[in-house]
Amino acid sequence: MRAAVLFNIGDEKLEVVDDIEVLPPGPGEVTIKIEATGVCHSDLHAMNGGLPQPAPFVPGHEGAGIITEVGEGVTKVKLGDHVIVAWSPPCGHCINCTTRKSPHLCTEIQFGRLMAPRFTRNGELLPGMAGAGTFAEYTTMPEEAAIKIDDDVPFEIASLIGCGVTTGVGAAINTAKVEPGSSVVVFGCGGVGIAAIQGAHIAGAATIVAVDLVPEKLELAKTFGATHGCSPDDLAALQAELTGDGFDYAFEAIGLPVTMRAAFDAIRRGGTACIIGVGAMDKEISFNGFEIFFSEKKFMGSYYGSADVRSDFHRLLRLWKSGQLNLEGMITRKMHIDDINEAFDAMKRGEVIRTVVTF
Repeated sequence: MRAAVLFNIGDEKLEVVDDIEVLPPGPGEVTIKIEATGVCHSDLHAMNGGLPQPAPFVPGHEGAGIITEVGEGVTKVKLGDHVIVAWSPPCGHCINCTTRKSPHLCTEIQFGRLMAPRFTRNGELLPGMAGAGTFAEYTTMPEEAAIKIDDDVPFEIASLIGCGVTTGVGAAINTAKVEPGSSVVVFGCGGVGIAAIQGAHIAGAATIVAVDLVPEKLELAKTFGATHGCSPDDLAALQAELTGDGFDYAFEAIGLPVTMRAAFDAIRRGGTACIIGVGAMDKEISFNGFEIFFSEKKFMGSYYGSADVRSDFHRLLRLWKSGQLNLEGMITRKMHIDDINEAFDAMKRGEVIRTVVTF
């Protein structure tokens, strides 16, 4: 089958090959025919070493498709089901899934069964990024990672739910719990940032400021619910005009220490700065002891939108069906797998919200 492979961490380009084989499903596993997959910035982080991922590997973790084979003991899905790939599914039994009621923090499957190699090429086993590898025509995953959806949901729409939309919208409504009438600033207007803007809008925020270096993205953000847009250099003046002492909530969707710090600085005393962007493990951010005490600000991370994929995927699709969540507008381009490197180039240039790739 066809797949895009990164052979060495730090390589600039993926190689599209046609001699990859997917491993058959074992007990409790399913094979999924990938019908659509989004190109996420986290894929780039894995390719350049910002996220730990052994190479060679098949990138891609934001996908949707059809169950084509099931292993022994599978009960949650069946042949022919349409599913969204969940790259961090809950097991349903650990302390995070039960006592703590935080299934998004469950690592029983992600750091266990999901890390097994999914592919083989010339006798060599290859993993998929985050245990998924959706830049391949087929992938095999634990059944918990295949979330069944209605057959009438287009695969390109469903694929976005698998990561970017859940991460951004979930950060606003699940992690930070944006309140009606509040003020919000979002740093970064890529796929996750636009999703966070939509989440804040759905939650009822009165003021939503989009911050980005690309002027065109600022205007586009307004079509998704932002009330204002500005460059980083102009934020201080706009903040003073709109809020006086700072925003109630700030969301960072870039993954850089400088923008994480900017998000913290942009909120009022007692406000919430929510970090969605994936930062590198060797990059640090600093605070002094007094400001932490005096400001009483909340500085928090958001992992996968604090979502329970078993229910939140469906909640987001209901919001899309009702017209409150614009997913079609987030798809800037549609490309074939042969054009995967151009999809990454467009993302690096800041030209797209999301590119969806098909085979």
